[in-house]
Amino acid sequence: MRVLIIEDEERLNNILKKGFVEDGFAVDQAFDGEEGQFLAENEDYDLIVLDLMLPKIDGIEVCKNLRAKNIRTPILMLTARSTVEDKIKGLDSGADDYITKPFSFMEFRSRVHALIRRSHKNTSPILEIDNLKLNPLSHKVTRDGKIINLTPKEFAILELLMRNSGEVVTRTKIIEHVWDYNFEGMSNIVDVLVVTLRKKIDKEYKKKLIKTIHGVGYTI
Repeated sequence: MRVLIIEDEERLNNILKKGFVEDGFAVDQAFDGEEGQFLAENEDYDLIVLDLMLPKIDGIEVCKNLRAKNIRTPILMLTARSTVEDKIKGLDSGADDYITKPFSFMEFRSRVHALIRRSHKNTSPILEIDNLKLNPLSHKVTRDGKIINLTPKEFAILELLMRNSGEVVTRTKIIEHVWDYNFEGMSNIVDVLVVTLRKKIDKEYKKKLIKTIHGVGYTI
């Protein structure tokens, strides 16, 4: 899953990013409302963390602008303001939840996962292809009932392939989904990870699910 953090306090932004990365998320960061709105309008995210007080465009306006463009990504608003009026203002602008600074990361994480669960409530949380099952909420993967332990990056790649079953997923799309937009790592990192993913998913089974489309990407 991919998250956008729009927060001008660099230290807090980096702390939140570190927590998300440890939980297996790909994370993009913005430090003002203008940059954040641009990313939110041009990239696909599973969640947006949006500070209320931002340079250039404040969080309320960013939220209103995104909702006006029918961007329905869940938004968790952050603010140092704790009055009921401020909370109502944030929620009325289109935010899905509101958390007041300072907060514990445990509470923050709980709210994040609740928002993501809520956003998927109208779809089956379990992805299933043949005898392979993936639960994006519990991060549990099984094949033929056997639990398969994956790294966060392997899990993210498999989830992307399963959500796009029957379609070719390009290496570029995988990088955009699994890493942030500033990724400058090894050019063959996707291929390396897919090799290890295949060993875990397909090695013990006659039917191979992950297929390579040479020169393009992968499909399942």
